[in-house]
Amino acid sequence: MKIWTIRKHTLCVLLVGIILICSIVGVCYVVKATSSPKAQYTIVIDAGHGGKDGGAVGKTSGVTESELNLKYSLLLKKLCLEYGFRVILTRSDMNGLYSPFATNKKKSEMEKRRQIIEGAKADVVVSIHMNSFSSSQSRGSQVFYADNSSQGQKLAQSVQDSLHKNLDYAQKTAKVGDYFVLNCTDTPSILIECGFLSNPEEEMLLQEEDYQNKFCYDVLCGILLYFAFD
Repeated sequence: MKIWTIRKHTLCVLLVGIILICSIVGVCYVVKATSSPKAQYTIVIDAGHGGKDGGAVGKTSGVTESELNLKYSLLLKKLCLEYGFRVILTRSDMNGLYSPFATNKKKSEMEKRRQIIEGAKADVVVSIHMNSFSSSQSRGSQVFYADNSSQGQKLAQSVQDSLHKNLDYAQKTAKVGDYFVLNCTDTPSILIECGFLSNPEEEMLLQEEDYQNKFCYDVLCGILLYFAFD
């Protein structure tokens, strides 16, 4: 037990040092912790929307939010697995989570997400979304957390800090959000609006592979920093 405590403390110190260095240079690189305990934490990654519910739609390219949510979720899963996390996806394809026999498909979909989150016994939940607004000038990523969730707020601000330091236009402060996926569980949960599909420039940026990889790296850095201080 004493040896494990020392190793855990050493790992946390190492992670904090790596993340701080990465923040200074503006890029966060993932480190494969081959000597760290495997599957120490479980993360549920929730790709918002799916099936008939495509979410927001890019005005220039016609790309759907559900499509981008899945791409970002799969990329984030890959990075988390490389680090040694256990990862559960709420959806892994473009199909909806609702029952085909449900009269209220939105309610059915939300209930399925809740069941997956509760069944995973996760340490954190990360829900991926794309934003849209009536004004095409709005842009930048924003992280939300459930009201009265102190751990959710810590996780959200940790991820928001990482995005703000490394990405243009990312907001500085995480905000309270009244979303089902945040309120349906006591597990520390965040919802990330990665950017605005209603902003033509950001719409195209969100579809670039290099940007997608960088964005997910920065999210992972925020998650690592949260666990390092947890």
